[in-house]
Order: sequence, then C-alpha cells, then structure tokens
Amino acid sequence: MPDTSGSDSKDDIISIQQLAGRVWLFPHDPDPGNIRGSVAIIADDRGSVIVDAGHSPAHAREIQSAMAAAGLPAASWLVYTHHHWDHTWGACAWPDVEIVGHVAGREILQNEAARPWSHRYLRDEVRANPRLGPSFRARALAMDTWDGFTIRPPQRVFTDELTLPTGVRLRHVGGAHAPDSTVVLVPDSAVALLGDCFYPPPAHLRAPDDGPDLAMLGGLVSGDYEWYVDSHDDPWTREQAVANGLV
Repeated sequence: MPDTSGSDSKDDIISIQQLAGRVWLFPHDPDPGNIRGSVAIIADDRGSVIVDAGHSPAHAREIQSAMAAAGLPAASWLVYTHHHWDHTWGACAWPDVEIVGHVAGREILQNEAARPWSHRYLRDEVRANPRLGPSFRARALAMDTWDGFTIRPPQRVFTDELTLPTGVRLRHVGGAHAPDSTVVLVPDSAVALLGDCFYPPPAHLRAPDDGPDLAMLGGLVSGDYEWYVDSHDDPWTREQAVANGLV
C-alpha cells in the first residue's frame, strides 16, 4: 500500500496508509513483544470513526498526528473491538469522542479502571502470577507516564448489532479470545475489521491445545468484503482466504 501521509519528516517512521475507500490504517508493530495492534480510521465528513484506541496514550497521539498529516477529519466515534488493554488504553487521549463497545466489555473495563495501575503494580502482579509477564511487561514499555491515565469504558453499548450514523456496522461475534469481540464492517469500502476475534485466548489463559478459531474466521469471510484486517497481522484479501482454504 502506498504511503499517503504527506509527510517528508525523517522522524515519521510509521505513517497512516489508505487501505480501500474511506478506510485507513495505522499499522501494527510486527514485534510481538510490543503487543501494539493496527488502528483503523474510517474517514467521513461527519467525523472519523476510530477502530480501537491504541495501546497507550502515546500511541493514540501518534495516530492523531498521522491523521492530521493526511488531512483526515477529527475523530467523532471510537469503537472497541474488545476490552483488552492494547485496544483500549489509548482512549484517554481521544477527547470529544463517543466510545462505543459491546455490553459485555463495559463491566470488565469498569473493573479494570478501578485497579491502581503503575509500574510497581505491574511488577507486583507478575510476581504473583508469572504467566502475566509478557502482557504486563508490554504494558510497562507502552506507558512512559501514568499522569492523566484513565481507562474509559464504552459510553454507548450494544448487544447484537449497531449501525453508526456514518454507515459503519458493528456486529458482536464473541469467541474464546474475548466475550465482547466485535467485528466492524464498512460495506461501501468492502472492508471487514476483525480485531482479534478468532485468536486463541490471551497467553495467561491459554491451554496448550488452544489455537485460532478457524471456523469463526471462515464464517466471517464473505463475497461482500474484499479486505480483511485482524489487529496483529497485515491486511489480507478474500482471494487469499480462498487460496488458504478458509472458505
């Protein structure tokens, strides 16, 4: 995909990219240790829809700078594909947006917001449960400061499906990775944003035989959508899914 950020700065290592139609991506970090997924921007003259908040306020601010450089409208809605930290911890850096998510994630995030997050707290939790190590070490690396940090539960929730004023469709799919997993569909651009919905459970909850939910994934691939984006990999097409035997 072409780099359309419009920036010539040598410091802009990561830039926003147009995937198809009005869907743009701020790409994931390929280093799995950083647990930093892609963030989608669905640009509309009524205000952009941001799909996932970024894994930290600093990440969110990088995305905002890239949006401004590309001339995209400011965010009006922020949609959570699910409640996990790497999809929600940037939310406090998105002012003046309506946060939308599945009802199953609201109470989880309310409970998460009450925890005393700090580097010391992360270390104490890992000592108590070493299986949390990869996730909590990534959180520590993501957060250069805790000043002003808050976890923001969704303000608007839905149960099965919801269509935003811009025509963006949200559909709850659940699954083993997170009970509130939601796919975000942009029919006019033929793009399906899958979050982590078909991934196995998080590492600290994963059994040795847990793997991707390929049955769910195959059911999500349809002739209505050409592009598919899961959060921690490069975008792929329906043609690639067919070639790999998913449909």
